[in-house]
Amino acid sequence: MRIISGNFKGKKLIIPKDNFTRPLRDAVKESIFNILEHSKFIKFKIKNSYILDLFSGVGSFGLECISRESKNVTFIENHPPALKMLKKNIQNLNCKIKIKIIDKDAFELENINIKIKNFEIIFLDPPFKESRIDILLKIIKNQKILKKNGVILLHRDKKFYDKFPDDFKILITKNYGRSKIYFGKFD
Repeated sequence: MRIISGNFKGKKLIIPKDNFTRPLRDAVKESIFNILEHSKFIKFKIKNSYILDLFSGVGSFGLECISRESKNVTFIENHPPALKMLKKNIQNLNCKIKIKIIDKDAFELENINIKIKNFEIIFLDPPFKESRIDILLKIIKNQKILKKNGVILLHRDKKFYDKFPDDFKILITKNYGRSKIYFGKFD
């Protein structure tokens, strides 16, 4: 696994050797950024943006954003092996100044004091078997932390059916092998 573009292009990321953490594959990550940068449905620039990376694992998505000059990435992760690797990856890239790490469960979002209230992207990469996505999306909306035209990206198992809140609009769905990414926003 590596950073695919930007200031840290080609730098390798370390990952834990457990079966619990499922890192975002480079090809999927590259496709996500192509859609973000070139889709007619999403008007978005990574540079100077604020990113929230929920279930961040080793930080593959958020660190890619830092490499592409986002202003800040907030990582929320509480699985100890993944958190340890996330901290090592940040240290190896020497980019602590643009990062905040919160060691909490993403479902505790409403109890976490997040100072940033204008995230342009919220990336969710929960365990594929996690079924409470609609609850988490409602928490995100109630917390008012997504910028008005901000986008939520959700990485899921292709075979899994998720329930979404009525006011959550899917803009794009992209399949990748056994997974899919939803690009969505609130009306």
